[in-house]
Amino acid sequence: MDHTDHTDHTGHAAHADHTGHADHAGHAGHAGHSGHGPASWAMAAQATLHCLTGCAIGEVLGMVIGTALGWGNLPTMVLAIILAFVFGYTLTMRGVLKAGLDFKSALPIALAADTVSIAVMEIIDNGFIVLWPGAMDATLSDALFWISLAASLALAFVITTPVNKWMIGRGKGHAVVHQFH
Repeated sequence: MDHTDHTDHTGHAAHADHTGHADHAGHAGHAGHSGHGPASWAMAAQATLHCLTGCAIGEVLGMVIGTALGWGNLPTMVLAIILAFVFGYTLTMRGVLKAGLDFKSALPIALAADTVSIAVMEIIDNGFIVLWPGAMDATLSDALFWISLAASLALAFVITTPVNKWMIGRGKGHAVVHQFH
């Protein structure tokens, strides 16, 4: 692609060169530039869904393991939270490693990208389950377990999406991994 002729860029025909990148920092076609504009809701929802996937895998696996081992609520919840972080970071690292970074370089990127998002999600998710009457005592074979888990994850998604939008718009959170996808 010839980068000297910008007449093919819809809405950018008036830009003869790329001086003053801050004027179009929010445009998706300029994602590699240092300016940070407002993030789109779609981008924030995608980042949140990515974190939610890791959280859900870790939560369910932690609850299955804790239940299978006959653990009480607190150790099972702690395991589920730890695994939510592990799987959240792992999903991010998978993409960053695939982009060519080594593990030592990819780990701090994953930590920077996901820590706040996963933490907010886990606080909402687990707080909701603790507050739902009977949910903490429901077993994997109870409908209440799965209904409360689905509702808690949906609420966590709704609350975490604006957090991710705010962070991405400031060049933080998933914005730090965007260049590797």
